[in-house]
Amino acid sequence: MFAAENGLKGDPRLQGISEAIRVVPHFPKPGIMFQDITTLLLDHKAFKDTVDIFVDRYRDMDISVVAGVEARGFMFGPAIALAIGAKFVPLRKPRKLPGEVISEAYELEYGTDCLEMHVGAVEPGERAIVIDDLVATGGTLSAAIKLLERSEAEVVECACVIGLREVKGQCRLNGKPLYILVEPRQIENCCLRFMLPAAGHAPHSGYPVSFFS
Repeated sequence: MFAAENGLKGDPRLQGISEAIRVVPHFPKPGIMFQDITTLLLDHKAFKDTVDIFVDRYRDMDISVVAGVEARGFMFGPAIALAIGAKFVPLRKPRKLPGEVISEAYELEYGTDCLEMHVGAVEPGERAIVIDDLVATGGTLSAAIKLLERSEAEVVECACVIGLREVKGQCRLNGKPLYILVEPRQIENCCLRFMLPAAGHAPHSGYPVSFFS
């Protein structure tokens, strides 16, 4: 669900958040419209508004775990966790966490990747949310959900700053709600559906496959 359709219709903060996200055409390769959230982080008000909206949503849901997906989930997750009195649990790429971990693989366009979490970071029965910057295929969020559920946590919801209105990946979230603040920005009248070709570039057989941000 989009924030604007869930109590925040007409909220000027959403427009400010969207406008603070820079669009970089043809990065990291030709045909990709990169949604750069680092410019949002440079805008104190937009950054604060982003965190505040999530905090307002989860403050009274008895959340004890905020799980952030590497790497951009780390930019928002800790601030949300501090504000709602929860712990922050980083979900990292392989071989980044010392000590004993559990792993969950997920599919990419070509091949697979993996998320890892420390054993014991989450206790059975804890209520958790998963935070990332954006969602397309849902593969990363699905892996995050599985990691938490293997530790017997209850995943209440996934939350992303950016998402497509028709998120095909939501079907991979095992029925978990998905909360999104804004849609991808548009530039030069080009529809920014992630992994669709930018103007002047021919599509290839893999579109759409995954997010770049």
